[in-house]
Amino acid sequence: MQRVVLIDYGSGNLRSAQKALQRAATQTAFDGEVIVSAEPDAVAAATRIVLPGVGAFGDCMAGLRRIPNLLPALEHAVKERHVPFLGICVGMQLLASSGHEFGMHAGLDWIPGKVVRLSAPGLKIPHMGWNQLSFTRDHPLRAGIADGSDVYFVHSYVFVPADADDVLAYTDYGGPLTAMVARGNIAGTQFHPEKSQSIGLKLLANFLSWQP
Repeated sequence: MQRVVLIDYGSGNLRSAQKALQRAATQTAFDGEVIVSAEPDAVAAATRIVLPGVGAFGDCMAGLRRIPNLLPALEHAVKERHVPFLGICVGMQLLASSGHEFGMHAGLDWIPGKVVRLSAPGLKIPHMGWNQLSFTRDHPLRAGIADGSDVYFVHSYVFVPADADDVLAYTDYGGPLTAMVARGNIAGTQFHPEKSQSIGLKLLANFLSWQP
């Protein structure tokens, strides 16, 4: 049986994400369960992993490190077993090599790059609200999602990958900024799928059927 594990490390909107994934499962042939867990054994046995994130980059990384054996279990599942992985908001930013929020902090370094403060002269920060997606290429996660689709953002920092080919979608807020990344079995969204209504549910349904 498939098991999606939403990682509970004290920094995420877990229940709404869990409910959205469960609802998205009804749109696919997904046969399994969606659980919330901080247990390394659950992560090690997961068939799909979602890492949400709300708050500061350094605090979120510290939360992951604080749970004994969680990071090694996560690394093994994603990097060695190639389990499909989705990071949401700060969960996507943690994929970077480093985060520059209240100092510099090491990230997971799964997609090389850095997370820096959003620069949008004349616009409010945090970037909060609905903005359009501009996709850079085809990908299973965007199946059935048109260019220009609106999704919901809440953030003050932005992921700048070292390789632009890792960017799957941009949005425009005082200039282009990374909205989605994807490399191999690893993907992330700066926006919140669980708050993005039908488009967000479609993306989560795509994730549940994704076979990287």
